[in-house]
Amino acid sequence: MPKNEIEIIYQDANIIVINKPAGVSVTKDRSGKPQLTDLLVKQLGKEMTAKLRLVHRLDKDTSGVMILALNRAAQRQFADYFFNRTVKKTYLALVKGAVLDPQGVVDAPLAPCKKKPELMIIDHRGGKESVTNWRLLANFGLVSLIAATPITGRTHQIRVHLASIGLPLAIDPLYAGREPIMLSEFKKDYRLGKFQEEKPLIERLTLHAYQIVLPPELVLSNVEGSGIQNNCFIAKLDKKFAATIKMLTKHNPQGPSAFFNPTEFDRILAGLAI
Repeated sequence: MPKNEIEIIYQDANIIVINKPAGVSVTKDRSGKPQLTDLLVKQLGKEMTAKLRLVHRLDKDTSGVMILALNRAAQRQFADYFFNRTVKKTYLALVKGAVLDPQGVVDAPLAPCKKKPELMIIDHRGGKESVTNWRLLANFGLVSLIAATPITGRTHQIRVHLASIGLPLAIDPLYAGREPIMLSEFKKDYRLGKFQEEKPLIERLTLHAYQIVLPPELVLSNVEGSGIQNNCFIAKLDKKFAATIKMLTKHNPQGPSAFFNPTEFDRILAGLAI
């Protein structure tokens, strides 16, 4: 795939499934940078201008799998799937904090903060129902890897819910901190050469929409040879996110045993369902 092109995971006459890069907004924002559909039109051709339709959204700084419709009927159909919660989404999140349980549920209503509308807060009186299931994949010590499955689809839901139970994203300028993850924090006897400066393992939001599973009754029309199984679309981690997980797995005190299920380390790096 040419550099800077958006990865196309799947495409047929009704939908296109992509791996959205971090830092790309799905709608126009104040930065003035091209939005997602602008980049796709440039990549796929002007005939896509009138076709591309949003079905759901990802935060600007979240990477991962997204479905866009290519006609109004498909937009209605897939929007209904998301609205009726028949689509299962799984995110990978690198978090900080002591993970005391192997899994859990956060059931806490969310609403915009009145003083800072760009932030979401837990609001038990006026908030909308918000539920997130999570499970621990690997405990690296200072940082852990979690699989989060939002049942509802509120803005910043995973970010706020995990922070509310003491497991904020390792990097999140809005709800935690912006300090990058450095290898020197984990690797024993880490040394730099003379005049060298350590580069971060990762310095962006540590949240990736890894997979989407569509309802089993939906029959896709272009799956032959595509690697799609059981209506599951997977967005592989970008190089930095994948390298971070590799380094954390290699240099934490437990080594590969940090993963509760060792096969999931290999599956994630290979882009297989978890």
